[in-house]
Amino acid sequence: MKAEGLRRIVYPGTFDPVTNGHLDVVGRALQLFDEVVLAIAGDSTKKPLFSLEERKQLAEESLAEFNGRVRVTVFRGLLVDYVRSQGANAILRGLRAVSDFEFEFQMALMNRKLADSIETIFLMPRDTYTYLSSSIIKEIARLGGDTSAFVPPGVQTALHEKFHGGKP
Repeated sequence: MKAEGLRRIVYPGTFDPVTNGHLDVVGRALQLFDEVVLAIAGDSTKKPLFSLEERKQLAEESLAEFNGRVRVTVFRGLLVDYVRSQGANAILRGLRAVSDFEFEFQMALMNRKLADSIETIFLMPRDTYTYLSSSIIKEIARLGGDTSAFVPPGVQTALHEKFHGGKP
């Protein structure tokens, strides 16, 4: 699966929905890697607003600007196994604040224990996105707030349709 010399990293998450912060982290990763595999977790214990198929479609639409250097996939099972199957040797995680670090650090150490050849790379989004989370975005949308500064246009439309039954 890995092309000779191609540097590929896997960016896992629920992406429910994808935000401008996610896009910023992807853009930063593409300065270091040739390809980012945005891997939507199908085994998450979270209760998503959007179906797996909807999240994949929204992510693909939102990431189209990266000209084929980002591939959106769905995965199930252990992340390290999936990373290997994609011919990658690194996991990308975004850190917004110190509060993210403890959980992410613990996960990185466990992944290293499971597969010591796979590295975890932490990238911070632009400071204007450090407060963003998919949960906060969904709450703003549910309450009728404007999410246009936080998510791509297609995601904004999908949020409005989910919560208010029509286009904004």
